[in-house]
Amino acid sequence: MILKNINLVIRFLIELCALASLGYWGFITGKGIVAKFFLGIGAPVILAVIWGAFGSPKAAVKLSLPFHLLLELIIFGIPALALYAAGKPQLAWIYGFCVVLNRTFMFIWKQ
Repeated sequence: MILKNINLVIRFLIELCALASLGYWGFITGKGIVAKFFLGIGAPVILAVIWGAFGSPKAAVKLSLPFHLLLELIIFGIPALALYAAGKPQLAWIYGFCVVLNRTFMFIWKQ
């Protein structure tokens, strides 16, 4: 079904937005060039490593459903909070809405 494939593409875009959101937050909130670099680059890298190891479809460690949902809440919730903290509350709400809508369709379509 085309809509299922579109939902998976949206999921990938949400993952990219999560990384970009954390990078933006890091570069905005860091004090000094070194802090900006470590927060702006380090936070997205840490998020990507955790998601790749435990949450992605090809994760090395498969979590049971309740733990996977908790991980998703953390992984996709932190970027919304980061956007809000960086002074972009509207983007935070839009991102959060997209995450919830996408996850709802993933549940309905068993993706």
